[in-house]
Amino acid sequence: MSIALTLHLLGVIIWIGGMFFAHMVLRPVLNERLEPHHRMPLLSSVFDGFFPWVWAAVIAILGSGYWALFTVYEAESGFWLSFMTVVGSLMAAVFIFIYSLPYQQLGVALRGGDMPKAAAAITLIRRLILVNLVLGLLVTVVAIIGKYGLSW
Repeated sequence: MSIALTLHLLGVIIWIGGMFFAHMVLRPVLNERLEPHHRMPLLSSVFDGFFPWVWAAVIAILGSGYWALFTVYEAESGFWLSFMTVVGSLMAAVFIFIYSLPYQQLGVALRGGDMPKAAAAITLIRRLILVNLVLGLLVTVVAIIGKYGLSW
């Protein structure tokens, strides 16, 4: 169980931490300092580097989570485990959508010099990353409260 929990937590840290950094730190700085025609290729390169890590994190999180659910908890979970399972699976689906559609559209648009389509793809990616960030933070809080309670 300790290997599965370690993989799970490392995946969560990498994914949620990366989304938090990208949305709360990197994006505002880029918006302030770079014009869109410079910002969009840079963001595309950031995604090129981050998304392989997200794939690894998603695989680690879902694999270890479902393994624990069906072996340790024997599919008899309380609200917090059910919530974590559903929301984590939803987050993975949102990421797969990001990767499969707007991220691919961004690359095609940038290669073709179509900045309006690139901007539309970036906007959708940004919004969906924000959705996943909020869901990730929420599921983290629910998981901690469910497992350890609210004692100070």
